[in-house]
Amino acid sequence: MRLNRTLLAIVLLVPALVLQVSILARLQLPGAVPDLLLLTVLGLALVYGHVGGALVGFAAGLLADLSPPADHAVGRYALVLCVIGYLAGLTRPETGRHRSATVPMAVVAGAAVASTLLYAGVGTLVGDTAADTSGLIALALTATLYDLLLAPFVVPGVMALARRFENDPLAGDQQAPTATDSAASWSGASRRRGLRRPRTGRLLGKPLGGTGLTGSPLTGRRPRRGAGAAGLGGVKVKGVKRL
Repeated sequence: MRLNRTLLAIVLLVPALVLQVSILARLQLPGAVPDLLLLTVLGLALVYGHVGGALVGFAAGLLADLSPPADHAVGRYALVLCVIGYLAGLTRPETGRHRSATVPMAVVAGAAVASTLLYAGVGTLVGDTAADTSGLIALALTATLYDLLLAPFVVPGVMALARRFENDPLAGDQQAPTATDSAASWSGASRRRGLRRPRTGRLLGKPLGGTGLTGSPLTGRRPRRGAGAAGLGGVKVKGVKRL
């Protein structure tokens, strides 16, 4: 993962974990606890894709496993968030931006249910004594409700910051016009506007300003003698020597 992504992930994940442990976990809400760390991972995964989402999820889960007051086996939540980040990153469209909030909200709902079930399932597989599968449906429902209520205040901001630190990758998809395209567009515009190039062949063959000079320095021809006197309205100028 690139340096800017790593720095942004650290800046966002550490405060999210601190707020979740110090504030959200002490609200004593019925059922589950709003998972601010999960929402942060989802916001980054929706921008970075499946590979970046898996790496961010693993780092966030490992940070939660090692921080107090964690009472479960180390690596349990890291595995869960790694899988969630990978699956959420798969929903990233090719254009890099979702057209509506329907898909991100559906991802949040699915991630809330999946994280609850995976957390309990991994705890059962590894024989974690802290694993508690009682009331699993109630935990999944309340976790989904709390995360959906908190998601509009977290996920859009995280996605906006991720795109800003990516130096707007969507702008790179639009290629600048080449010199050939620019020339073609200019020529097409001039034809539409009626701007035509003068034909030099006819211009050099016509008398210039009615003076009767059929020649030009561009053609290499000299004007005939007597053309100067004839070109001045038929009036001969005295005292002018011919060259």
